[in-house]
Amino acid sequence: MANNNIILNHDFSGGLQFWHPNCCHGYVVSQASGCAEGVVSESGTAYAVVSNRSQPWQGLEQDITSRLSPHSSYTFSASVRVRGCHESHVQATVRLEHVGSSPTFAHVGSTKASSGKWVKLEGKFSLTSVPVRVIVYLEGPDPGVELLVDHVYLCHCSGPSHRKFEEEVKGVTDDEAENIILNPRFEDGLNSWSERGCKIVLHDSMGDGKVLPMTGKVFASATDRTQNWNGIQQEITGRVQRKLAYEVSAIVRIFGNSPSADVRATLWVQNTNQREQYIGIANVQATDKEWTQLQGKFLLNGAASRAIIYLEGPSAGTDILVNSLVVKHAMKPPPSLPPVLENPAYGVNIIENSNLSNGLNGWFPLGPCTLAVSTGSPHLLPPMARESLGAHEPLTGSYILVTNRTQNWMGPAQMISDKVKLFLTYQVSAWVRVGSMANGPQNVNVALGVDNQWVNGGQVEVSEDRWFEIGGSFRMEKQPTKIMVYIQGPAPGVDLMVAGLQIFPVDRQARFKHLKKQIDKVRKRDVILKFTSSDSDGLSGTVVRVKQIRNSFPFGTCIGRSNIDNEDFVDFFVNNFNWVVFGNELKWYWTEPQQGNLNYKDADEMLDLCLGHGIETRGHCIFWEVQSAIQQWVQSLNSNDLRTAVQNRLTSLLSRYKGRFRHYDVNNEMLHGSFYQDRLGKDIRAYMFKTAHQLDPSAMLFVNDYHVEDGDDTRSSPEKYIEHILDLQEQGAPVGGIGVQGHIDNPVGSIVCSALDKLGILGLPVWFTELDVSSINEYVRADDLEVMLRECYAHPAVEGIVLWGFWELFMSRDNAYLVGAEGDINEAGKRYLSLKKEWMSHAHGHIDEQGEFRFRGFLGSYNLEIFNFGRQVAQTFVVDKGESPLEIQIKL
Repeated sequence: MANNNIILNHDFSGGLQFWHPNCCHGYVVSQASGCAEGVVSESGTAYAVVSNRSQPWQGLEQDITSRLSPHSSYTFSASVRVRGCHESHVQATVRLEHVGSSPTFAHVGSTKASSGKWVKLEGKFSLTSVPVRVIVYLEGPDPGVELLVDHVYLCHCSGPSHRKFEEEVKGVTDDEAENIILNPRFEDGLNSWSERGCKIVLHDSMGDGKVLPMTGKVFASATDRTQNWNGIQQEITGRVQRKLAYEVSAIVRIFGNSPSADVRATLWVQNTNQREQYIGIANVQATDKEWTQLQGKFLLNGAASRAIIYLEGPSAGTDILVNSLVVKHAMKPPPSLPPVLENPAYGVNIIENSNLSNGLNGWFPLGPCTLAVSTGSPHLLPPMARESLGAHEPLTGSYILVTNRTQNWMGPAQMISDKVKLFLTYQVSAWVRVGSMANGPQNVNVALGVDNQWVNGGQVEVSEDRWFEIGGSFRMEKQPTKIMVYIQGPAPGVDLMVAGLQIFPVDRQARFKHLKKQIDKVRKRDVILKFTSSDSDGLSGTVVRVKQIRNSFPFGTCIGRSNIDNEDFVDFFVNNFNWVVFGNELKWYWTEPQQGNLNYKDADEMLDLCLGHGIETRGHCIFWEVQSAIQQWVQSLNSNDLRTAVQNRLTSLLSRYKGRFRHYDVNNEMLHGSFYQDRLGKDIRAYMFKTAHQLDPSAMLFVNDYHVEDGDDTRSSPEKYIEHILDLQEQGAPVGGIGVQGHIDNPVGSIVCSALDKLGILGLPVWFTELDVSSINEYVRADDLEVMLRECYAHPAVEGIVLWGFWELFMSRDNAYLVGAEGDINEAGKRYLSLKKEWMSHAHGHIDEQGEFRFRGFLGSYNLEIFNFGRQVAQTFVVDKGESPLEIQIKL
């Protein structure tokens, strides 16, 4: 078997040659020294020890790329044990690295490893194609636990000894067995394939032999393309099932008049009611130099009478080349492990010499600018940092003065590579100011260079007259090699001043304790149930049970038309949300894609479902100010025709749905776009509000924008948003609510709360209208979601929360879902349900001598059960908002 072994130095007789400890330490114990370690090698030669492990994923790995073959299956085995605990989980994983996309991971096998004996870890995996890099590694024990490895084998499945394995993986891991695509590698010519508005041709080479298949002997091309949607397609009707997630993998490249182009995989579906749907599956930037892997997933919610998958994308004249296409049932990824945060040192600043008591030690200029230490900056920490840190030492009043700046990016910098821990959320805080040479407001940014990638740590717009607070956050979820923090932004020639830069990990649990008290104050009310009975002794011994059946606070979600064809989706939706917003189906480009061609059918069907279940609806959106979101026919209108089209849109939508949508986002993202204002003048925005109110006076009219709550965008800071709202109101616009979208990363409670405090000054209700959080680790995602839900629910200005979806493959951001594509609830979904349960009140006890029963409960609807000598009485009541105790008379 060793002769067939793909693993090099499988018995560690050559030390750690060909092996690499991943962000930890490793060494080899030979047979001669085995006794000193207390463990004898099972192979009789040597074994590896992996130590200094601070994360579960740290272990031993080997690059096996050059020794693998496409369309092959492999068996894996290793002897493992642990030291530092009695037993721990060990698993083998394969990391697949692709060009232009994130790595994917395949679970190979796992076992419970013991400290007392060697245990065999075995597993299997297969490959459709060999990506750019394939790494096999062993991981899994808890941090601090040493992993011992011996006798590692990885063998190609062939011959009689592997016949059983081939049978086991058939239909499970073998792409050929699972693939619903017929003739996926064109061995049977172009059978089962067809052209989509162009020609398709079979090739063994192209470009004078320079373009050859990546795998197999042939490939296909879609040529003579005159439209972006032209390409190669295959009908998969009857082979694709609803409510199953499918993963798609294709090997593609381009040929022709463009060196690179976007290639997309799309699914066209015609439902049983003749409704057509286009599902975007995946896209990749393909080149004319090499083959590229395109990967994605899709799911059909409803039954399909026809389904066709096709490749499209490049502009006319560019050929799409396809070497293979695989569509198979998607394997569920292994569940996330909770990140282990050892010694997080919450609240401890990782910036060296932040107070400048040691001059400029630890600091260096980024670029040929000049740094100096001056005095005269604030002694107090910025408010958002004080909110997080509580009692803290004051600042020294010293600051860094940056002069001779010839580029925007020049400023003070510091290396923090060895101080940032994975999965911790870090808050950023500082005072900043600009010099007198500034010509108008300047943008200042705390930035991080993470392996030469820019990461936003916070931004603020400053003027020359005072110090400004800058706040932001960041988190690392993959181990970087180098992290540099630097402050940048003002125009060249403008001096920059920075004081008291703080970067520290945030203690979220400590914040939650404060929020629980605030939630009790804001969302609960004292209730006195006063009982009377015709029988003077009728109250004696009476038992009361109070159970809340509905929280009156709006918890909503975004849905799409196709979602309501999936019974599992609908079941989760109607049972866990009481408000809804439509993702696209009410937007102008959806309801009138071509001028005069109105489509309200989708919105009508969705609205009927929601109203049938007592779910309130938000109208999103009447207009969208960002030009890229406006259909081409609207953009091509002259000013007079555009004004008429705007009026027609208002009249058509608002008249049709009068009284049915409780809210409308009138003109979406006005802080980030200005199409209508540029074309029709400043008054058009207020006109939209005023006309909408005239057409449907019952609807509350909202502004709606993003990055208001996180400190990441100077265009939509709370101050800019307030100025924008006041300007609309001065023009007579009946602005009824403030929409904060909430597409947030690494949320920090004090930063979110600070924004809400500022917006609350206007006295208008604030809604989070499109809330989502994103993390590759579902436990971290759950923590982020809890931060946002608790902050919103605790703040008196917030009157509703709407998530921007919850179901995998139907959200605008990856790694943001609460429920998997096939209905499994992940840790983030469980956290949401747990909080919903926490915010429901229950009480029971006896009626007191005064004939009363008192409790404090969340606002909403309640069931009341009364038990008295075998009699049981039930009724309902509602707890509304109010300062004084609510007294409810109950007659028995």
